[in-house]
Amino acid sequence: MMKKTILFIVCLLFGLMFINAGLNKFLNYMPVPKDMPKNAMAMFGAIMQIKWLMPLIGIAEIVGGILVIIPRFRALGAVILFPVMVGILLTVISLSSGLPMVLVLWAVLIWVIIENREKYFPMVR
Repeated sequence: MMKKTILFIVCLLFGLMFINAGLNKFLNYMPVPKDMPKNAMAMFGAIMQIKWLMPLIGIAEIVGGILVIIPRFRALGAVILFPVMVGILLTVISLSSGLPMVLVLWAVLIWVIIENREKYFPMVR
């Protein structure tokens, strides 16, 4: 029972973080840091040139975040957020900052996947 409660709280925080990040892609309420490195600005500028990419990522973050919070749909939320997390990891590695936070997020995602592993078996049979 305690494990389920801890997993729910962790998934709630994880999901809310992704919902917030996704909503920010549409509403732009979190300011861009003024001291962002030039290489990061160049990379994000290039990404913004692909007009459909940020809305797609934002929708995936919002939907995945909501689904991860709901225990019945948590496995699906993890599948939706997995490619987003790959992108976050590759971005952080290329910018060489923020890796500890991303590793914590990966730990949560892997925990969710392991806890729901039986739901994935039909996909690989």
